[in-house]
Amino acid sequence: MLQLEGPLTVTEVARRLGVANSTAHRLLAMLVYRDFAVRDEGRAYRVGPVLELAAHSQSAAARLRAAALPHLHRLVELVGESANLTVRTGATVRFIASVESRQVLRVGSREGMVFPAHRTTAGLLLLAELPPDRLDALYAAGADRPDDGPDLDALRADLARVRRNGFAVNQGRSERGVVAIGVRVHTPDGEVAAGLSVSMPSARYEKERLPSLVATLRATAEALERDLAG
Repeated sequence: MLQLEGPLTVTEVARRLGVANSTAHRLLAMLVYRDFAVRDEGRAYRVGPVLELAAHSQSAAARLRAAALPHLHRLVELVGESANLTVRTGATVRFIASVESRQVLRVGSREGMVFPAHRTTAGLLLLAELPPDRLDALYAAGADRPDDGPDLDALRADLARVRRNGFAVNQGRSERGVVAIGVRVHTPDGEVAAGLSVSMPSARYEKERLPSLVATLRATAEALERDLAG
């Protein structure tokens, strides 16, 4: 939250986490002690020297999250499943906004979580935008540790499929028993800003729904893009 949204007060953190102010204060105090956060003169907490995002400024991520939340809520109402917005930083992705389905059996909020990009729906969408040389460079550092990274040949085939289809389907890739479907969200200048996805228990996923889910995701992405342009 501090990385992507900028300074937050104890009260704001407590409300977002669903905890008491005293609990939020203890958490923030420990982050300060470990240099993950610092407290400014206005009694708000901001990101500390340990945490930096290379690819996404706090203001840009905050604007993207704020614009996306109403659309995520509408998407959940339309499809009845949890919805997420995700950005990429290097070989990882971070969920910057998440709205849970109201169904009893549902995929929980992923907001704030970080996953390897090649294991997530949005990660596949965002990696598919990279030229081949940048993809190779991204995983070159892990070439001597194959267990830590993807099989590049298999990943290239997956990304080619994503580019052809214009959407991604993830069946148990990042988490067993979960299916996620996603599309890209573009900035006004045509760059890919994020991945928009819905997640559901695999027991409830029906392949026959895929065309309608993709169509709804695309309509939602286009509406968000219009808001970003405005």
